[in-house]
Amino acid sequence: MFAYRKQPWKALYLTFQLTSLLVRIPLWSLFLLIPRFRPCSEWSFAHAVMVFAIKQVTEIFSNTGEFLPVPDHRTIKPATRAKGVWVDAAAHAIVGDLVHWACIAGVQPERIPGYWHRRVGVNLEHDSPAQKGEKVIYRIHGGGFVQLSAHPSDFAANIDRCLIEHVEAAPRSFSIEYRLASAAPFSQRFPFPAALLDALAGYVYLVKTIGFDPSNIVVVGDSAGGNIAFSLVRYLVEYRSDSGGNVPAPPGSLILLSPWVDLSTSHEIPGSSTLVNTTDFVGPENQTRNFYSKVAYAGPLGLEFITTSRYTSPACLYSSYPSNFYGFPRTLLVCGKLERFRDAIRTLKEKMSSDMGEGDGDGQVTLLEVEKSVHNFLIFNWHPQRDRTIAYIRKWLQ
Repeated sequence: MFAYRKQPWKALYLTFQLTSLLVRIPLWSLFLLIPRFRPCSEWSFAHAVMVFAIKQVTEIFSNTGEFLPVPDHRTIKPATRAKGVWVDAAAHAIVGDLVHWACIAGVQPERIPGYWHRRVGVNLEHDSPAQKGEKVIYRIHGGGFVQLSAHPSDFAANIDRCLIEHVEAAPRSFSIEYRLASAAPFSQRFPFPAALLDALAGYVYLVKTIGFDPSNIVVVGDSAGGNIAFSLVRYLVEYRSDSGGNVPAPPGSLILLSPWVDLSTSHEIPGSSTLVNTTDFVGPENQTRNFYSKVAYAGPLGLEFITTSRYTSPACLYSSYPSNFYGFPRTLLVCGKLERFRDAIRTLKEKMSSDMGEGDGDGQVTLLEVEKSVHNFLIFNWHPQRDRTIAYIRKWLQ
């Protein structure tokens, strides 16, 4: 992992990768022109090429770390048609287990950036006070806890833009620039619960500063961001009544897009999607890149905690820790049928529905499995199933 992170090896490796594309792209193209050679024979030629390219970029990151400048929690980077704001730490809202975990991990709440999007043509300032009955999308980005950004230049911000354009009641979205975890061979920084502290700060900002009623907040998390979003909602559910009013009420809705909800290897069993769905650009749980993400996120709390906790691995099959889902908001789980996380997401749905019930009503859970789709496909504007899935989400929210 990160074998070419240092110069000059990083530059040489990246140069090799870029120049070799001149050979690989034509070879890929010839190979994928024949439908039966595509990862999914029903994919279009362009779809198959894009998935191959994404796999290659993922492999490059595994060898070098970030190879382009990425916005992070230290500064606000200007953006077109979006607005960055500073979000104060929510120290007063940190209680119970979260205090204990933060102490062990050695992390403190900090001021961090967040980014607003608004629908084109809406007569509202990005960060103006909430309007009566207005809903807001609160999105927590993915990236395996260790990469990507909430900044509008990140391709995952396509989710924000698409939702606010199609969900009539939610003309604005807000994304928090949580602190990314890291571990050896880099310095160990910002393990769990740092990202949860930051997600909590963003939620408190929406409620206390902007004035949104919690029932009008739609928490959306994709991939590892779905894990953080789940942790946030569980915290709000568990501590709302024990905090003297410092912890806000849970949101009205929770949407988890291809969430990484089992950090253990409990779903790596013969015939499981984790092992069988090699079409996906995400690797199996024991792959070096995924293992690095777990180690970085676990930090001093350790892998046993992070892989079995009701906060970070709610779909773990062999967790002995009790958990329930009473008090959770209505929840929509979305996954691709060809993604590795599919079976873990199914397990989470079964666990949640045993307490919440299955359906579209208040306090119920729904699972949408999308045909011919891989992990977190909604971040890709070109994906053929994207519009249909967004239409489903729009209907579910209404």
